[in-house]
Amino acid sequence: MFGVGAIGGYMAAELALAGHDVCGIGRGAHLAAIRQDGLKLISDGRQRVARFPASDDPSDFGPQDIVICALKAHQAHASAAEFLPLLGRDTAVVTAMNGIPWWYFYKEGGQFEGRHLQSVDPDAKQWRLIGPERAIGCAVDPACEVIAPGVIEHHQLNRFTIGEPDGARSERIAMLRDVLISAGFDAPIREGIRWNIWLKLWGNVCFNPISLLTLATLDQIANEPGLRALCKTMMLEAKAVAEALRVRIPDEMIDRRLTAAGAVPGHKMSMLQDLERGRSLEIDAIVTVVQELGRLVEVATPVVDSVLALAQERGRQSGLYC
Repeated sequence: MFGVGAIGGYMAAELALAGHDVCGIGRGAHLAAIRQDGLKLISDGRQRVARFPASDDPSDFGPQDIVICALKAHQAHASAAEFLPLLGRDTAVVTAMNGIPWWYFYKEGGQFEGRHLQSVDPDAKQWRLIGPERAIGCAVDPACEVIAPGVIEHHQLNRFTIGEPDGARSERIAMLRDVLISAGFDAPIREGIRWNIWLKLWGNVCFNPISLLTLATLDQIANEPGLRALCKTMMLEAKAVAEALRVRIPDEMIDRRLTAAGAVPGHKMSMLQDLERGRSLEIDAIVTVVQELGRLVEVATPVVDSVLALAQERGRQSGLYC
């Protein structure tokens, strides 16, 4: 597990508690707490402790069958070379991350086949060092939070939707599904994983930067009429970009997504959590990439562009984005 924060820690804990051979890459006080006392997972009203080897040095562990990357996109880019000690001949790398993944146009089958995204993978660093042939897509649904060093609280949902970039039902993805299910996760395999990635991004592209700018929780954003209207406009712009890339999401899912968000009381989006904790902001893979893709397919995204400019400046003023 490369990154044992909120999502990576949740996955690592459940996998370890299910008896799988897990190791984790972390940093700072969180890593120190895991190494000393194990990783405490609070879920469904109970606390359990998972113990597994953890380090800040991937060379401590050597080649793995599967590496699950649960870093923020910009952290994954900065850490690309650190993946190398973990990569054997057949190692798969699962991108359990928010936003559009760096391998998006690998075996995508359209006019942009093989293109890398500058906003997500500057200078194609991950494409070159890790290799898109290793990638397995993953759309992350659970809501989790690091509430103290070595302590993760799982709030709701347990689904990790997975898929090969080319939609194949490969042996490795079947193995990954079986491992995840054995740990209590819902892990459907999808032939069109980009659809699920866009569906998740649909909410993140508006909920996250609006939370950063307003400090509002998810239910406040979805239920306040002006913010709900802003979300809907941003979703429609992202939908137009996705459709230009041959990914079609039904219109009725907009209100369904907003209504579902409005029913989650008090949840803080990841950007707001990061702002409050002084951690770097994951703006580019969630918002900037929609602007980049919009320009690539010649679809205007004026409201996304405006909110992006505000979010970037908020990040710069906070010293958490550059």
